[in-house]
Amino acid sequence: MSEEIKHECGLAFIRLRKPFSHFQQKYGTVMYGLNKLYLLMEKQHNRGQDGAGVATVKLNTEPGYPFLHRLRSCANQPIADIFSQIGKEINEIEKYQPDIKNHPGLMKGHVNFLGEVLLGHLRYGTQGKNNAEFCHPFIKRHTIPARNLALAGNFNLVNTEELFGLVNIDPGVFQRQSDLAAMMEVVHHFIVKADEAFPGHMDIAKVLKKAVPLFDGGFNFSGLIGNGDAFVMRDSHGIRPSYYYINDDVIVAASERAAIRTAFNVGENEVQELMPGNALIVKADGSYTIEEILEPKERKACSFERIYFSRGSDEKIYRERIALGYNLSDVILKVIKYDLKNTIFSFIPNTAETAFYGLLKGAEDYLNKIKIERIASWGKDFDEEQLTEMITRKIRFEKIAIKDVKLRTFITEDSSRNEMVQHVYDITYGTVKKNEDTLVVIDDSIVRGTTLKESIIRMLSRLQPKKIIIVSSAPQIRYPDCYGIDMSKLGDFIAFRAAIELLHDTKQEHILTDTLERCKELQRNNQLHTENVVREIYKPFALKEMSKKIAELITPKDIDIPIQVIYQTIESLHEACPTNTGDWYFTGNYPTPGGNRVCNKAFMNYMEGKNVRGY
Repeated sequence: MSEEIKHECGLAFIRLRKPFSHFQQKYGTVMYGLNKLYLLMEKQHNRGQDGAGVATVKLNTEPGYPFLHRLRSCANQPIADIFSQIGKEINEIEKYQPDIKNHPGLMKGHVNFLGEVLLGHLRYGTQGKNNAEFCHPFIKRHTIPARNLALAGNFNLVNTEELFGLVNIDPGVFQRQSDLAAMMEVVHHFIVKADEAFPGHMDIAKVLKKAVPLFDGGFNFSGLIGNGDAFVMRDSHGIRPSYYYINDDVIVAASERAAIRTAFNVGENEVQELMPGNALIVKADGSYTIEEILEPKERKACSFERIYFSRGSDEKIYRERIALGYNLSDVILKVIKYDLKNTIFSFIPNTAETAFYGLLKGAEDYLNKIKIERIASWGKDFDEEQLTEMITRKIRFEKIAIKDVKLRTFITEDSSRNEMVQHVYDITYGTVKKNEDTLVVIDDSIVRGTTLKESIIRMLSRLQPKKIIIVSSAPQIRYPDCYGIDMSKLGDFIAFRAAIELLHDTKQEHILTDTLERCKELQRNNQLHTENVVREIYKPFALKEMSKKIAELITPKDIDIPIQVIYQTIESLHEACPTNTGDWYFTGNYPTPGGNRVCNKAFMNYMEGKNVRGY
């Protein structure tokens, strides 16, 4: 994505099912669990670079000894910072006991984070400030082990205020800013109730069945309980991703299948998807169950996972991103009038590379078909030179743009800052025939259009192509997201701004006021969650009209090279990504009522000039 958006967090859970001595004998290290946690987190670092945290629980500790430890960081490289701190602790111990690593029992007693139950989290700051206080896991401490809780997850909740009310808590300033704080209070409330009712015999499934139905949002979260029990829980629509792997030695869960495969060197089919509404529950004795906590609803797994968020090293995601590009090839060939001789294909940024390969494959399939038809039409009437020219024809592609190290400007005035923004990317000179070649550049998605206008189009125009075609492997982003992605203000979206312009151009401004009145009526009747009325803003306009207006909006006034924007359709998105049909940011079809409320509220905020989140 050429313009950064804050998004998905990442989760890593490990339960060691054997004593530390087993891991020392089998794998040569008592640090097996911590090493694997580090790998799982590092292989998901794409999911969160604002901060990280780990928590561990030690099993069977003597009363009075600490058993729950947590470490969080918002340093520049938070994962490295956390594990270097753990490493320093071990190095200090080794100064006085050089052979301590040969004694697993001593290591467990002396190293704080050497626990059998481990939880790691990577954070993108969608809410709250970027400091360590807001990093997961959050913890609740208690003198009774079973009432201690460490909680972390990948989610946004849209009913935080109501949750505090349900457990009779008046949240403080900090708690009010964090949906995890609300989730923590609710889960902990029911854990305490369960322990009071059946001390030493807590039923985690019953706790989750009371707590989780109260959460409105998409989530994949994990909890460690001080008595050694643990769980991983996924929402009923499967909005947020969740995977697990189990063998005799470990129980592992993470946000991405590829991370588990790499860290534990296992095959694709050995890593299972935690199905929507289910929880992986691990007891203190190392046994586990998969329990249905919520009745599964229509699957609405986030399609952005496949388009952009998840690492492309997962073979299914790789194939789907190829398909996203391939599906766009026909329409692009029509737009360039099949003139492949004078067309150059490229991509921005690097994450769009896989979709770019799919686009190339589509163009190559067309070219190969033409080659066969032409050669067949010659019969025997051709010479070697003619044949050589035909079979050596290739699709032209170049690495047109290179993203420089992130530029940070010390200048605050707008004109100077805009000048700096233009140079975020650099171009490869000498690749384009001036005023002859058409440039086709694919991006993962177009959210705000700001980077396109201020940087990319200005940069590409310096190559003086005949035309620039910007291609989005995702459909138009029209609606806010409230399930894990920081896209909450309608006025930020280039598609929404295009619709507003078109309403003005066609003298249909009344649709704006009518929609606002409808929102206010729903709000008065406490029905804001029942329907998404913002869809009315887009209804009068076809996809091509919207795309044309978006192209106008992202074209700088001083650029006279024609700019065209082509978007993926919803139908071809679903064809490419058949299992991840969550498309609410494109269609407005929200999987939970809270989504409708957030969208309508975001529209009201826009109309009232409030630059605040919709939830």
